Amino acid sequence: MRRQRATELARESGFGRRGPMINPISRRSFLAGAAGASATLMAGSLAGIGSSLVRAAPPFRGPDASAPWFEKSIPELQGLMSSGQMSSRELTKAYLSRIARLNPTVGAVIETNPQAIGIAARLDAERRRGRIRGPLHGIPVLLKDNIATDDAMQTTAGSLALLGTRVPADATLVRNLRRAGAVVLGKTNLSEWANFRGFPPADFPFDTNYLNGWSARGGFTNDPYLLGFDPCGSSSGSGVAPAANMCAVAIGTETDGSIVCPAGNNLLVGLKPTIGLIAQDGIIPIAHSQDSAGPMTRTVTDTAILLNVLRSPFGPVAGHSLPADYTAFLDAGGLRGARIGIERRQFQPEYFALEPINAVVEEAIEAMRGAGAVIVDPVDTGDTYAWFDAEFTVLLYEFKRDIAAYLSQLRFTRRDTRVRTLADLIAFNNAHCEEEMEFFGQEIFEISESLSGDLTDPEYLEARALCLELTTTQGIDRVMAEHNLDAVLSPSYAFGSSAPAAAGYPIISVPVGVSPEGIPAGAWIYAGFLQEPALLRIAYAMEQLLQPRSQPEFLGAVPADPPNAGLCPVPSARASRTRARNERARGPMHPATSRRVRRPK
Repeated sequence: MRRQRATELARESGFGRRGPMINPISRRSFLAGAAGASATLMAGSLAGIGSSLVRAAPPFRGPDASAPWFEKSIPELQGLMSSGQMSSRELTKAYLSRIARLNPTVGAVIETNPQAIGIAARLDAERRRGRIRGPLHGIPVLLKDNIATDDAMQTTAGSLALLGTRVPADATLVRNLRRAGAVVLGKTNLSEWANFRGFPPADFPFDTNYLNGWSARGGFTNDPYLLGFDPCGSSSGSGVAPAANMCAVAIGTETDGSIVCPAGNNLLVGLKPTIGLIAQDGIIPIAHSQDSAGPMTRTVTDTAILLNVLRSPFGPVAGHSLPADYTAFLDAGGLRGARIGIERRQFQPEYFALEPINAVVEEAIEAMRGAGAVIVDPVDTGDTYAWFDAEFTVLLYEFKRDIAAYLSQLRFTRRDTRVRTLADLIAFNNAHCEEEMEFFGQEIFEISESLSGDLTDPEYLEARALCLELTTTQGIDRVMAEHNLDAVLSPSYAFGSSAPAAAGYPIISVPVGVSPEGIPAGAWIYAGFLQEPALLRIAYAMEQLLQPRSQPEFLGAVPADPPNAGLCPVPSARASRTRARNERARGPMHPATSRRVRRPK
């Protein structure tokens, strides 16, 4: 019923007739064809993981593994096109074919661009005339479905509420990509509303995280390394797609962990830059103080190339001198003499660290030491739990204001979805409860709506000031100065993203390997304001040292859908407000992992 209604809404909007909108099959349908495979691994749980390492049936690699474009970086793809071995049109068609084949299993792509092949053909014609726009000329790129494109595709944040809307213009970063010659291949699936809508049901285990990669429009996203493992959010599709060679590179967005977490869980490089380095215009917001787009790629080189194109400074970065070329910092010897602090707090299970990931990261740390890095162990940038409530308050206030500003720019093609405010979105979800709230509710929406949204409110100002004080002056800045550090390191999938997120500082996820259980592992490395060059230098040296890239094997089986949350029919407005208050009292939810945050004892 849920997927049927989503398809009907697409048809009513007129978009379903425009081109090949991707509609991944349900998990239940997949399971019907995968009888005998073990599905013992729920996201966030390691129970039974050893028995679940069953290789999924082909054709996951198929003929692609021997294709000249497979696993190639941007410079390598440019070499193929420059030599005439392959055109952008052929490359684009190859990726579209792979999306069509793999997407029913991994659910990474929410929609493909019906104009992509034509765009690629025009770029090929430019190449034949001797015009090369730069390193991205003819390179197919996937964008998260909260990044506006003024074309035949939609921008919905995965929600049916925005199905059929028209954006006023391309997002600034999309204009940059198009000018650079990139082919916008399509939109990736995500955790709906970037994981800022509701909580898991109260009766679910504390650390269960099944919200990641689900949207009403796109269904579930699955990790191609271990199909039952958490793909992480909210940029789940942007993590899975390049990992599975469904595109050359992808763009994600992050408020707190939503680039680096799916990058870590999909063995990718993912960079969230300093707030102000990449324009926020045209990105469906959570909170302007923490939101940023960023590259998600298979190599550090590709991340640096994308950063050159995506940068569009504003706000705190405007007026600062920026490097002419971020690839200039890619130094294979970059670990020699680099001082790297180890944030030991984030290796603890109380901060949701996973031991299989920790073990791989520990091996990487020793390899870095052997390559000449000065490892300062431990360092302490502060207790994440000390600012989680304040960070959540900041996001709640800014979301109510920022989402209304975004919605005010849209044109609506359907009368039943003329949403202009957060209250309108809440009403839409209530009216379409079976499609939107089968698995979880909209308590975060309701909490945000209950607040003033006034950024001069003392509660907001106090929370924002506390975040900045604890994560900059008393946190990252203090530790960097005390130990004369180049960067701080924590393991992927824990809460190490939160200090740089609240501070507005850059963080990069670097792949370090795959655990014996089949779990991808990454190291999250962060530093101070506009320290992207230092992070890229260290990340590139780690990549050259560790050679961590391995192709996904699609192990295990796609898990069954979570149980129905029992939220439909919708309770009364009073009951909804009471539930929202109770949920807030239980504590905030981490935006990337969708795990409930424990309050400090």
